[in-house]
Amino acid sequence: MSTKSTQPVNDEKGFFEKVKETISHIWEGTKDEAAELSDKAGDKIEELKEKVTAKKATVAKKTAATKTAASKKVADTTAKAKATAANVKAKAADKAEAITEKAKATTAKSQKEVKAIKTDAATKAKAVTTKTKAETSVVKKAVAAKATTTKRKPAASK
Repeated sequence: MSTKSTQPVNDEKGFFEKVKETISHIWEGTKDEAAELSDKAGDKIEELKEKVTAKKATVAKKTAATKTAASKKVADTTAKAKATAANVKAKAADKAEAITEKAKATTAKSQKEVKAIKTDAATKAKAVTTKTKAETSVVKKAVAAKATTTKRKPAASK
């Protein structure tokens, strides 16, 4: 048999003790690294907050200037649009008025022409009626004269 004993030597540590030490060493290192990372992150956050605050002020100023310029442009554009609309309305009103006047003049002219045509037609109708009456009375007289002459002739032949 062997002369070596199966029990651990006092100077040597056991397997589980070595694992335990390794884990606690890793844990200590992890805690230290976590603390360092936490400090670095806090510092970085503070640094970023300062940068953002400085940029916010600059952006706010630029934004205010841009808003003012934009509102001025909008006001100018609105004023131009209103002026253009007023011009268009005025021109449309003038044009409508001119068209209305022209329509009234055309209507008046047409009414005068119609009245003249009616008067002409009435005059011609009266003239034709008078002429017809005159011719009719002449024809009636001639027919009456013939009728009397025709009636006498048969009586004379007897």
